[in-house]
Amino acid sequence: MRLECPYSQCEAFETALADIAVAVSSYEVEEHARPEAIWGVEGLFTSEPARGDVSARIALAAQAQNLPEPQFRIEHVPARDWLKDSYESFAPLRAGRFYIYGDHITDPPPPSVHPVRLNAATAFGSGEHESTYGCLLALSGLRKSSGLNRAIAAGGGMLDLGCGSGILALGMAKAWRRTVLATDIDPEAVRVASLNVIRNQQHALVRTALGDGLNARAIRRRGPFALVTANILARPLCRMSRALTALLRPGGVLVMAGLLQWQEAMVLGAYRRQGLKLMRRIVLNGWSTLVLKR
Repeated sequence: MRLECPYSQCEAFETALADIAVAVSSYEVEEHARPEAIWGVEGLFTSEPARGDVSARIALAAQAQNLPEPQFRIEHVPARDWLKDSYESFAPLRAGRFYIYGDHITDPPPPSVHPVRLNAATAFGSGEHESTYGCLLALSGLRKSSGLNRAIAAGGGMLDLGCGSGILALGMAKAWRRTVLATDIDPEAVRVASLNVIRNQQHALVRTALGDGLNARAIRRRGPFALVTANILARPLCRMSRALTALLRPGGVLVMAGLLQWQEAMVLGAYRRQGLKLMRRIVLNGWSTLVLKR
């Protein structure tokens, strides 16, 4: 099921579909629409949903929020082995000094890189998306930061919040050869990340843990951190600005992504109010990665 609406209305219609769809997602359709960007909302079902049920839920959500009721369409999605297709098309990726490749690549990694072995899987983070790629570029650049290197060498830990496949945690472990905590709210992401840690022989340095955001027990035990990556979404990043800043050691660095360029000012403002300073911004096809220092 697909509909289109202004970005500010996405959450209302996502919520209306959440308990009847297998999965609900949203994506940008028209960035430069005015007065605000137009987004698409999709619900995925295992069988064709009753049109009347979907219509009633959308109508109630619109009425409750005093919004115009959007039109929607229901389409059949042909069966396809997405993992197999993705695996076969997953070419090696170079991001700064990081080299991401799958098991189907038999050639050895190039010299002077930090190789990370990943296969197409059921957790986000192959390096191809601009948010993940931007984080890898940021981490590659931070490897040259003498202040951060001293903080990490002195025992400042590293955290990958919302780790997905574990790609950023593995990158940090290989770049700095220090311990990294990788957490996610999704059990499947933690399972995949744990397998990738073993595949990359980084089990001595990377620990994975299931946890509800910053409430994870492992985070409370190990913080504060010298380096934190948070490739999540703009709104959650804003909500956790105070708590996430508190997890940083003085002089610590935060790498944030998962936000569109037009959301950058909102996220950056939330963290500047906590005293963080912008070190670097990376923009790739409308997606922003922010590097801030406490």
